[in-house]
Amino acid sequence: MLEELDIRNLGPIREATIAPAAGMTAITGETGAGKSMLLSAIRLVSGGAAESSRVSAGADEAWAQAIFALSDDAVASEHSGDTNDAGSGDADSGFTGAAAAVAKAHDAGVDPEDGELFLSRTVRASGRSRAVLGGKSVPRSVLGAIAGELVTIHGQTDQLKIAASSRQREFLDRVAGDEAELAAYRKAWDALAAMDERLERLRSQESSARQQADYLRESIDRINRIDPQPGEDEELKARRERIENAADIAQGVGSALGALDASQVDVDAADGASAVELINHAVTSLRAIRVGGTFSEQADRLESINADLGDVVFALSQELGDEGSVEDLDQINGRIHELGDLARRWGPTLADVLAWRDKAAFDLEDLDASPEKVAELESERQTLYDAALAAADVLSAARVAAAADLGARVTEELGSLAMLGASLEVRVTPRDKADDPLGPYGRDDIAFLFTPFEGSPQLPMGKSASGGELSRLMLALELVAADTRGGADQTFIFDEVDAGVGGKAAVELGKRLARLARSAQVIVVTHLAQVASWADAQFVVTKEPPDVDDDDLGVVTTIAEVNGETRVHEIARMLSGSESEASLDHARELLSDSRLTLPLAGAGAAGD
Repeated sequence: MLEELDIRNLGPIREATIAPAAGMTAITGETGAGKSMLLSAIRLVSGGAAESSRVSAGADEAWAQAIFALSDDAVASEHSGDTNDAGSGDADSGFTGAAAAVAKAHDAGVDPEDGELFLSRTVRASGRSRAVLGGKSVPRSVLGAIAGELVTIHGQTDQLKIAASSRQREFLDRVAGDEAELAAYRKAWDALAAMDERLERLRSQESSARQQADYLRESIDRINRIDPQPGEDEELKARRERIENAADIAQGVGSALGALDASQVDVDAADGASAVELINHAVTSLRAIRVGGTFSEQADRLESINADLGDVVFALSQELGDEGSVEDLDQINGRIHELGDLARRWGPTLADVLAWRDKAAFDLEDLDASPEKVAELESERQTLYDAALAAADVLSAARVAAAADLGARVTEELGSLAMLGASLEVRVTPRDKADDPLGPYGRDDIAFLFTPFEGSPQLPMGKSASGGELSRLMLALELVAADTRGGADQTFIFDEVDAGVGGKAAVELGKRLARLARSAQVIVVTHLAQVASWADAQFVVTKEPPDVDDDDLGVVTTIAEVNGETRVHEIARMLSGSESEASLDHARELLSDSRLTLPLAGAGAAGD
């Protein structure tokens, strides 16, 4: 509930603090005193438009703050909202009222402090504004979303919101108590929507998928045609290098062989004795020594060296005449060019090329199977659609039953609110199945059709009533909702609800506002004593002339709570415009009579 409303420099109100009662609070005062500024303050902290013209004369800025006290259950929802798959505070979170406000505040990075939420708004004379939630600057849309869960204003301009079919659907669902049916439908709808998105994505990709399949198929064919082997390009480059340096290789190997073993080359080309011959000669010389020991050991070492030289000679002799021809070089260069082109496209190595080809083969199978996949998903989609349609039918049945009851009960209430002959019909019309009727909230078109007086045609709500009539219609709706579903966990603010009402009807109006206050906080701006007398708390807005020392500040409005005899005098003024003994006695009698049989929730009896 709204625990406190603080205002500074807003219009004629220089400074004011209002602490509404838990039940019903009446805001009274003479016409033009500035009662509308209270609604302006509420709208400001609710994210409404900031008008610099509302800043008090001579002030730099206007400021308003609303402090909302939250129930323990609502605060506890903060923790459960952290794990909610749908996201805290959104339309699918399952939270309503204060619990939804807590979840949305948590999403904005602010949690309740000592069970309270602080919403404030500053409007500078320059026109700029600042929205603050719990001491943290936030977009004003965040204030609007949170305040929208905590406060409902029924004023001339605010009533137009109920004209929206979505708001009428939300209200009917609230009265119907169809949370389970709506949740079951939303689950089926979400599955259907996800499937539709998947199918749309596949269909939109069909053209690009065909192009991708062609590219993969051509690429795989090209790689298979060239048939690269891992490391083949490096081997070919080594062979090419040998061929290009064939002359140097032949000359160097020949000279080396001639020096190591002259028998491996043309004897005429050999220049003197070779290394093998010289070592053999040294071995023979050492063996010829008849003394053993070191000479024999050195001969053994030389024979081992000669064996290693033999291996070297054999290896070098294999390299002679293996350089290839110019024709071989052309083939090698052509092959290296083909392999290099593959590596540039799908490399950088030939092993990478082969890995890409293998993966592409799997991808090609998936792309080629896409038409079959689409057909499979379309069959699944039909199953999901049938399930969603069945859930929508169950939801529609609950709405139809609730609509008939809501219309009849609201019509009955209107008769007690000085609106004899007025009636409300809540029409639930299922959309044609042939036109794929399902939407996020079912298959129903909801319309609140209001008849303001007997003989009048039915017209859409919001287009068929004056501001006062619409306020009383909304009061009747909220009363039926409260009687049906219990407390709304909200603050209801009514403005102009008493327009065109008097006498006994005014008493009935006040009684019904007090009845609503049993389950919710109610604040009513009224000029009727018969309405104000039912309130648990009453605040009087008074217009005072400017102080002679501050004449440039203009008229100043003050707000003060009235109790006891002070309240009696205010009720007397509202009754007759005077405070005579007769009017004071009448006021006391009215306050005494303005009591419900049952006490208001969270408040004492009116007039205490």
